[in-house]
Amino acid sequence: MSNENTLDLHYVHQSFQRSLKEEDDVVIEAYIDGYNELVKFLNLIGSVFSFVSSDVKSKIKVMEKHREGDDAIYYESFKKMMKYEKETCLHEKNGFVSGSRTMLRLHRGLDFIRLFLKRLSDSDDTVNTCTTCQCSYNETLAEFHPWYIRKAATLAMHALPTRPDLLKKIFGTEDRLTEAMTILPQTLQSCDEVYQRVEQLYTDFDFHGLP
Repeated sequence: MSNENTLDLHYVHQSFQRSLKEEDDVVIEAYIDGYNELVKFLNLIGSVFSFVSSDVKSKIKVMEKHREGDDAIYYESFKKMMKYEKETCLHEKNGFVSGSRTMLRLHRGLDFIRLFLKRLSDSDDTVNTCTTCQCSYNETLAEFHPWYIRKAATLAMHALPTRPDLLKKIFGTEDRLTEAMTILPQTLQSCDEVYQRVEQLYTDFDFHGLP
């Protein structure tokens, strides 16, 4: 994994590619590896999404416990996890922290990150990053946040730097930025494929509405 001050898209791409299992499943460990790197994006763009980043860390800790526990075999992949929790009704059990519910939160976060990154890459240096971020947020994560979080997040986005400054903050030197822009399409494609697979699994198991 790269250092904490820059985002390594190559690592994200490799991890997400490694997570693709068979035709319709996603390996949880590889997914989390890629996600852990990708979530640096939230930290690097400033304090706007620090609440999301902090929530992600707590969710990943939950999954680590599941993957190290007595039922670890059922938490190797999304499909296996959902099948296990559905058949045993664990997702409805009081006091049990459902892995499917936990990963649903990460899944929603991935939707925002991939959309914002794509729009940043597709735009030119004159684009207003605040507007781009707000539109991406409103189309993804905002739906699942209470109004006061939506309000605070939307206001905080006004502090986002210009596109050139934001990209430099995310990727570091000019050379690293050039390299990142070269691999970004592949990384976004991996993000999309992983996202769509997981989205379909939540649909198949009727888990989109987990509270």
